[in-house]
Amino acid sequence: MHVCISLVLPQACPPSSRHIRAVQCSSYNNQPFMGRLYEWEPFNEVPIEQQCELNCRAIGFRFYVRQSERVIDGTPCGQNETSLCVAGKCTSLGCDEYLGSGRVVDKCGVCGGDNTTCRLVSGVFKHSLSKIGYHKIVEIPEGATKINVTEMVKSRNYLALRSRSGRSIINGNWAIDRPGKYEGAGTMFTYRRPNEISSTAGESFLAEGPTNEILDVYVSKKNQLEPQESYGGGSPLKYDFTELLIAQKIFPYGIYNNQNLFQELVPKLKFHFLGFRYSIFHCVNRLTQVQVSDSLCDSSSRPSPQEEACNLQSCPAFWDIGEWSECSKTCGLGMQHRQVLCRQVYANRTLNVHTSRCRHLERPETASTCQLKICSEWQIRSEWTSCSVPCGLGQRSREVHCVSNVGDFVPDEECNMNLRPNDVENCDMGTCAKSWFYTEWGNRCSAECGMGVRTRGVLCLTNQISSLPLEGCGSERPADSQVCNNGPCENRIEWFTGPWSQCSVECGTGTQQRSVVCLMKSNEGFTVMPPYECSSLDKPLSQQSCSLKACGAKWYHTDWSACSKTCEGGFRVREVRCLSDDMLSSEGCDVQLKPEEKEDCNPEPCIPQIDENCRDKYFNCNVVVQARLCVYDYYKTTCCASCSRVAHKQSTYHRQS
Repeated sequence: MHVCISLVLPQACPPSSRHIRAVQCSSYNNQPFMGRLYEWEPFNEVPIEQQCELNCRAIGFRFYVRQSERVIDGTPCGQNETSLCVAGKCTSLGCDEYLGSGRVVDKCGVCGGDNTTCRLVSGVFKHSLSKIGYHKIVEIPEGATKINVTEMVKSRNYLALRSRSGRSIINGNWAIDRPGKYEGAGTMFTYRRPNEISSTAGESFLAEGPTNEILDVYVSKKNQLEPQESYGGGSPLKYDFTELLIAQKIFPYGIYNNQNLFQELVPKLKFHFLGFRYSIFHCVNRLTQVQVSDSLCDSSSRPSPQEEACNLQSCPAFWDIGEWSECSKTCGLGMQHRQVLCRQVYANRTLNVHTSRCRHLERPETASTCQLKICSEWQIRSEWTSCSVPCGLGQRSREVHCVSNVGDFVPDEECNMNLRPNDVENCDMGTCAKSWFYTEWGNRCSAECGMGVRTRGVLCLTNQISSLPLEGCGSERPADSQVCNNGPCENRIEWFTGPWSQCSVECGTGTQQRSVVCLMKSNEGFTVMPPYECSSLDKPLSQQSCSLKACGAKWYHTDWSACSKTCEGGFRVREVRCLSDDMLSSEGCDVQLKPEEKEDCNPEPCIPQIDENCRDKYFNCNVVVQARLCVYDYYKTTCCASCSRVAHKQSTYHRQS
């Protein structure tokens, strides 16, 4: 079977984006597992054949679960991000951007190539440099790739790069460029010059290529009037690049395998002058001494130019201050450094000299504190929300933001992620109560005449009512069937059918069975007859296909709770839920048919219980009540009935007020 797959490669996601596997695992955070909620993260320590399954680990726990047999198509898999899961299989993306092609870029930069269209050229330049100026080291041909030119040891020289057209790319025209990226010959060169004070590494420049013209690599040798004793004389220069054989370029210096160090010869000279001046000769008229054309004079008699030293007075040395380095920290207090050299001008060239030459000047600072900005910090901007459920295990959240020093919200990456406060946590609202839920009785009786049954749905579910306590599901399950009677039957023989069994499937098409018997029915009852007695009648089906509604929803409700008052009007409640066929909450029920959730109860007035022994012993106890003497024990006993009625009226009045 051949499968054609077309992919539109997306743009790169921003660094703050979450991995697609993390997004898929987090989608299960709100789905209970083994009775509780967990937060899930990808678990990648699985065999190769399981890399396209969605395996997730519960955060903070030592177990993982296969949430899905397949991840979403396009999810990365394997050791790198170029392999993708498609239809549950880990498939590599070739350099031709086709899944499963198996093509890779060879060392010559050719997709699907066999490494035969190029060769590796490498060597170590080991010649001594005795003259000041630019010295050509190597030629980089057109089409070169993977270019790397590196000083193996730090020296006082500088690398330089120039095109054949004379255009300087790096460190040309006696100027020293800063480290960075420079474009030239159709590619980008990265020039590196480690710190001249603390580092021992040499200079280098690198480029991926390919180049579109020939380039020349130079070493710029500097003059050194007073070399320091620690100076070793130079450094070996290592280079390598890949040359395309199609152009048939011949590397001029061959391939060097000699890794020996070389010494740069530095003459130990002390200059007593700083420049030269030359005599200038003109052709003039002998009589008028006016300058005329050189062609009027005998060229063979022209004097040779003479030179002599000039500007014998040395220019004073000075401190040459380099640029400050980047701050060591992106926020908060850090350090930055700069290079400070004592330099002096000789013969129009600026050279490094011993620091004693600059002792008459105050030396500038080489280090300084710096602070680009005040670090951002985490701030909690809200209280915890209420729990997502009224009972059981849920979640609550709060707002947590990364705030800059001026109070603005900034990306989370600008704050320390290890110190980020939690913005989501679990909350336990206690065990949910349980109650019986049941539907209204069905309108259809199982028998067309005589005695039959009708049914209703009964379920035990947790409820979320907290205003009054509910008794919970007990052993006394409400009845799900009751007797019904559609009237007397006539004396006749006919096929009788029993009720259909439940459908064999909850959704879709299934089967259901029923009993079919030949009966004689009369007012006295039913008599079972042989089947041939009903042979003249069409026998009803004993099996049929069934198909339930597409997830129809019904109202379910619990029993009424106990009344809030025993007399003088209280209320009682029950919970009502709309549930689908798979017993999940639904919004598909008719609101007009929703059973009541609250009703009044016990409206009768409260009647105090009168003790038979509580009687009035005197005929004038009404005088005791009017005189308010019932507060005394003597009168409470002798006028018990009258005092009890007054006490009941007073308590009822206080409750109503």
